[in-house]
Amino acid sequence: MKDPISISILELAIITQDSNAPETFQKTKEIAQLADNLGYKRFWLAEHHNMAHVASSATVVLIGYIAGHTQNIRVGSGGIMLPNHSPLIVAEQFGTLETLYPNRIDLGLGRAPGTDQPTAEAIRKDFFEQAQRFPQNVTKLQDYFSAENATAKVRAFPAEGTNVPIWILGSSMESAALAAAYGLPYAFAGHFAPRQMIQAFEFYRENFQPSEFLDKPKTIACVNIIAADTNEEAERLSTSLYQMFLNLIRGDRKGLQPPVDSLDDIMSEEERFHVNQMTACTFTGNKGQLITDLKKFINYAKVDELMATGPIFDHQAKLKSIHITKEVIDTINTI
Repeated sequence: MKDPISISILELAIITQDSNAPETFQKTKEIAQLADNLGYKRFWLAEHHNMAHVASSATVVLIGYIAGHTQNIRVGSGGIMLPNHSPLIVAEQFGTLETLYPNRIDLGLGRAPGTDQPTAEAIRKDFFEQAQRFPQNVTKLQDYFSAENATAKVRAFPAEGTNVPIWILGSSMESAALAAAYGLPYAFAGHFAPRQMIQAFEFYRENFQPSEFLDKPKTIACVNIIAADTNEEAERLSTSLYQMFLNLIRGDRKGLQPPVDSLDDIMSEEERFHVNQMTACTFTGNKGQLITDLKKFINYAKVDELMATGPIFDHQAKLKSIHITKEVIDTINTI
């Protein structure tokens, strides 16, 4: 019998129009608590910088806040952009989190800056050199977490021996190759860069080298899921997501916009083309529609876990979407 599919959440702590960071942190906590109560597996937060509408820039601090207000759900990064940081500091931070919240912390690592070029250089002058050293820095991080590092001159306390699970995150074949070679679990950013996802998963599975951390391939597909009582309501709610990507293309730093009846008057044909490419892995609808569409996707992508992100303007509608999505996955696991 096939293993049941797990469901998790990627939260970007997006500030909606006319809201602010304090309100957003409160909403993020409520989302995490609901996911915890419903039995979601993970709640990951993503590192972004110089984005006025994204409140997760101090990702590690927010992970600690969420872990402290939940009971069972795994909390982690989706991801920490490793070239922005010293591996030693990351090990110390996540070792501390794991010590405070045992067996509940995940460390997802990305290679991108999570921002624009001037900000990347403001974070770290040698960012682009460090991006090239990503594989070596992953190894260095693993060393800091290992009990064997006890004899090294530089040690990470209290990380040593905590064995925080490391995930490789990506949106390309390069990340798939690294995850396979290192024998680490692999999460793909299908929610904004789905083009190479299936190819990357296939390459990862075919080239996976078992390691002390993982004996067989383990995958997460991160996708957009907008659920509601009716297909029409879900479609309308999803217009906030499409506006978010439109503003990203335009370099417009607006907060998350309320839904609209039609996108036709908002974006040009060229803009629509680019938005549709970025959001091709978006699932929208009522419970029945999502059962059909997500079951088909899970079988096609052959993933072990789905991670849902859903920028929905209205907080109560977002909580309802999370409820329905869990019901959908529970139903799929019984079919």
